[in-house]
Amino acid sequence: MKHKFLKIFSATVISFFTSSAYAQSDNSPIPQVSDKWRFEVTPYLWSPGISSTLFFKDRYLDTAVLSSSNVLGDLKTGGMISAEAHYGNWGIMGDLVSATLQQNQTISTTLPTSQGAIPARLATKAILQQTILTGAATYTLINNQNAYVDGLVGVRSIGVTATLNLVLDGSSLSASDSKSTSTIDPIVGFKGRYRLASSSWYIPLYADIGGGGGTTNVTWQGMVGVGKTFDKWIDVSLAYRALYYDMSGSGLLQKTTMKGPQLAATFNF
Repeated sequence: MKHKFLKIFSATVISFFTSSAYAQSDNSPIPQVSDKWRFEVTPYLWSPGISSTLFFKDRYLDTAVLSSSNVLGDLKTGGMISAEAHYGNWGIMGDLVSATLQQNQTISTTLPTSQGAIPARLATKAILQQTILTGAATYTLINNQNAYVDGLVGVRSIGVTATLNLVLDGSSLSASDSKSTSTIDPIVGFKGRYRLASSSWYIPLYADIGGGGGTTNVTWQGMVGVGKTFDKWIDVSLAYRALYYDMSGSGLLQKTTMKGPQLAATFNF
């Protein structure tokens, strides 16, 4: 089901990029600020590679690296969507990333016995559940025919649970352990887009930085890419997005970077 959804989503977006039937050369990708409500809803697919050092059971685990393809292969459930509402120069925005990753492995090892060490195999199941929610108030700083920029002030929360299950093959022996952490951090930043050569193509931009929410030293997020407006009600973008967390003390995420491509379709109302 997961792979079928990815194929349908990708095929739909690619068809938008390659079909000139939908394109109108006079479609401006720059939003118009007015004393009327306007709304945006953006479902998207973000496939980040993950590089992380985890603080688990009072020790630092070796840095774990997962490529974007590995993340997609290990994805069990997930949802990604953002939304905005604007009236005049003021607005609010929200962004949700929720994902559960599961990785199964078999490890060869040895077990000590009264007759000496014997070979054994351990079946491991690692589960990482995370929910990242960003909310902010925005104010339009730049709005002309080629550029649109909002400043933003808000918060980002992240909740992460890591679970490790071990089972000794051929026996009923098993062990399981889990650790959870969550934090809410204030952030400041900006978001916007720049029009390319007075066309319907544009460069989407996003950046924020924050921290000090109790367990976080610093967190930042950035995104840049290319997009195209096909009609007043829809545009499509392909971007590169990165999110960084460095937690203090016993925080689960120690110097964790999530970065990779993001495919999005924005519906305007």
